[in-house]
Amino acid sequence: MNEADGATVLVVDDLEANRYAMGAVLRRAGHLVVPSACAGDALIELDARLGSGALPDAALVDVGLPDMSGFELCRRIKAHPEIATMPVVHFSAAAVTPRDRTRGLDSGAEAYLTIPVEPEEIEAVVRAALRGARSLHDAEAQADRLNRLAAVTTELHCAHGPQELADLAAGAVGSLTCGPAAAFVFGVDETLHAGSPLRHGSLPGVEERAVVARLMEQCTEGRTGVQPLVIPPPLWPAGFFRPEPRGGAALLLARSGPDQPPVCLAYPVGPRRDPHTTLLLRRLAHTTALTARTLRTAAEERHVALTLQRSFLPQQPPALPGAELALRYVPASRNAEIGGDFYVALATAEGLLVGVGDVVGHSLDAATVMVELRHALRAYATDETDPAVLLHRLDRMLQRYHPEATATVCLALIDPATGRTRIANGGHIRPLIVDGTGGARYAEVSGPLLGLGLGRPRPAEVRLAGSERLLMVTDGLIETRGTDLAVSMDRLRHAACQAPPGVEALCDSLLDCFGTREDDVALLALRMTGL
Repeated sequence: MNEADGATVLVVDDLEANRYAMGAVLRRAGHLVVPSACAGDALIELDARLGSGALPDAALVDVGLPDMSGFELCRRIKAHPEIATMPVVHFSAAAVTPRDRTRGLDSGAEAYLTIPVEPEEIEAVVRAALRGARSLHDAEAQADRLNRLAAVTTELHCAHGPQELADLAAGAVGSLTCGPAAAFVFGVDETLHAGSPLRHGSLPGVEERAVVARLMEQCTEGRTGVQPLVIPPPLWPAGFFRPEPRGGAALLLARSGPDQPPVCLAYPVGPRRDPHTTLLLRRLAHTTALTARTLRTAAEERHVALTLQRSFLPQQPPALPGAELALRYVPASRNAEIGGDFYVALATAEGLLVGVGDVVGHSLDAATVMVELRHALRAYATDETDPAVLLHRLDRMLQRYHPEATATVCLALIDPATGRTRIANGGHIRPLIVDGTGGARYAEVSGPLLGLGLGRPRPAEVRLAGSERLLMVTDGLIETRGTDLAVSMDRLRHAACQAPPGVEALCDSLLDCFGTREDDVALLALRMTGL
């Protein structure tokens, strides 16, 4: 409300003549007067108006009321959190000592009038009280908007992709403007993602998004920063929100750099907005553009790391004499960081060397260490096939060249003629042996993870029958936050028992069973064919 606007003023006095005289002064100044004869009636009136959302803007209270003092009434008003900001002005013709004024101010009143008083002074005191309340309300509203902006900024930075970012930004705009809104963010593949807080059902069609995309590109023309723009209603595509016929769509186009695509926040043009809200919207647009840039950088880094990882992991299993082999590598969800999972399958002079491993961590560094581990293992295996010795060498390599890195690796050396299998484990999930009768058991083999320089136990030995399948997986397949690993391993064993025959079917069945995972997954399944 502007200072020139009339206010609603509650006048509490037990004398009808006083209520009339005070009301006449206030009405002449353009205010609406709500009279009340006692404190009890005033509290009832305030309670009723609180329920209807029509609280008075100020109250003039006589200190000498019949049912309770005006001081006590003021204290009760100020103790109520929903009406405490309403300014109270005390007045009295009897209580006029400094102690009386002190009691009034100490009870929470904003001013104290001594009757008789000139009408101009009454009007001035009411105006001053309203100004103070309005300033307090504006400050609280600004603090609330800043808190909401801070909260949504945190949410924006936690977005996992352009669609989530668009949805969060649109919700923030709708919250700040108290109306419909939309937000638009380009993905790394240049697809335009649209978000709306009031969206129901499917998003607007490709043509409508193409119109917005053209507007975004044409209106920014490579400029950085935040550009405000108003689009007339005929140029704004239907489906996001409908601007008023005489208004249009207000756009805030933000670009974080000349090499970055713009983002756009949109809302209908309405009555003149609070300049504080406009400033917050500009800040929101800037934050959205910076977050979009971070998401694009992360997506590009992930693409590089994933390409690197896949280039070193053969998509087709190598031909191993006397064995049938199935390999799977499944990255985590598109928005997750890259991991260091890998598998290896080699034919050596002593038999078939197979294994899986996982470099601890999720980053381009983890993928790089994975590549070095895999290449080092292939090099070591040219003149050494003992799984425990190979793990020892990999451990030393990590300590020397990557002292900050650790990894889990499990290796198995299999004689295709006899099924004799020697297994060495470096902190990894134990291999699972799935028999042909619906049973499965874990190989009893353990050892410390690599990178710590700890001693390595001798390999464990098992003998694979022709009907048995050897399954090796990384923990991304089964690990679930909050679930004990032993429970997850038991679930894996039961799922493997129920899988159809064949190594390919075993891998596919397990991936279907455990669904989308939060971490990368590597699987290796092997069956001897010459036994």
